[in-house]
Amino acid sequence: MGLPNFNDLAAFVVVARERSFTRAAARLGVSQSSLSQTIRGLEARLDIRLLTRTTRSVSPTEAGERLLQSLEPRFEEIQGELTALAEMKQTPSGTIRITAGEHPAISVLQPALRKFLLANPDVHVEIIVDYGLTDIVAERYDAGVRLGAQIARDMIAVRISPDIKMAVVGTPGYLARYPAPSRPEDLTAHNCINIRLPTHGNLFPWEFEKDGQEIKVRVEGQAVFNNVSMRLSSVLDGVGLAYMPEDQVQHYVKEGRLLRVLEDWCPTFTGYHLYYPNRRHHSIAFSSFVDAVRYRGPSAAASPGA
Repeated sequence: MGLPNFNDLAAFVVVARERSFTRAAARLGVSQSSLSQTIRGLEARLDIRLLTRTTRSVSPTEAGERLLQSLEPRFEEIQGELTALAEMKQTPSGTIRITAGEHPAISVLQPALRKFLLANPDVHVEIIVDYGLTDIVAERYDAGVRLGAQIARDMIAVRISPDIKMAVVGTPGYLARYPAPSRPEDLTAHNCINIRLPTHGNLFPWEFEKDGQEIKVRVEGQAVFNNVSMRLSSVLDGVGLAYMPEDQVQHYVKEGRLLRVLEDWCPTFTGYHLYYPNRRHHSIAFSSFVDAVRYRGPSAAASPGA
């Protein structure tokens, strides 16, 4: 067999990863017919079917999946080395893609962006707000943000925030109409503003802890949202009680627009971490971004491998 055409192999990796000739052609900047011809030529040269094609989808055959698993990490290594060579000029550049929940995106990432972007004019940052447990490798993100306890062990994790204290709040008007709860179980008698988790479609149970006792309460109410801002607006409107990160409500508590309840039961969670695969080469731009968002408070400690 002659020397393989690495352009063909690279095209195959994109098609197999995208599971679509249309998306792969758009990513590669070629026509769909040209890409299809390239893959047919590769299959003819190797004398084996690599992709199963239907009118709606494309999927690797057993041989194709084996080839993909072999090629993909190697092409990533090659791309990493090429990136490293390009960065020998020591000027951060390129695009950084991050997936994060709304709260860390607003409270941690956005405050760091202004200084970082001004200092690095050739760097572009794309932050996608998503509450789901996104597979950052499959979705081609450079990194994701989660609470420390939620990060897989095979990832590098860098702490980017202090611990997160939770708060249950309601307006003075609402609490004048309904007795304030003294225990988490009392919340079942209240109109609570819920949040739905997209990963499994379930409502998020409110978590509490006191003197070593942990309680999860599945509350009910008229309003269900999947973001912080609408929950905050709803609780300020007096709709009911909300379970919120403390930093999002402390201003309104200080002004007297919201009152805290069950404060001695509200837990503190390990702070947010930026996490990313440890097998990838990381660009100067990405390393600079990690340094810009790294938490340097008194309890900051990166996880093993950070």
